[in-house]
Amino acid sequence: MRHSFSRQPVAAALPQPAGGARPRYLTNDEAAEFLRLSPRTLEKQRVIGGGPRFRKFGRRVMYALVDLEAWADARTFEATCDAPQLSQRAPVPL
Repeated sequence: MRHSFSRQPVAAALPQPAGGARPRYLTNDEAAEFLRLSPRTLEKQRVIGGGPRFRKFGRRVMYALVDLEAWADARTFEATCDAPQLSQRAPVPL
């Protein structure tokens, strides 16, 4: 399944409630759109870890907007060699 991402600002992609304020919690699909990820990526990260913090209200998974922003801000790098995945790789056997 291909996802098309628009060039609109991320904040504009958020659903706008009647009062005009930003929502406090987002669904999986809304959070994925906010982060410009696939909804399936967030689902997988909930199982294996490494994704943003989430809450469960009954069976519904919700993401707090502040948690999404904090998770995204924690993934700021100046170079590709700064990414933690590179230092955590298993050595390649020779």
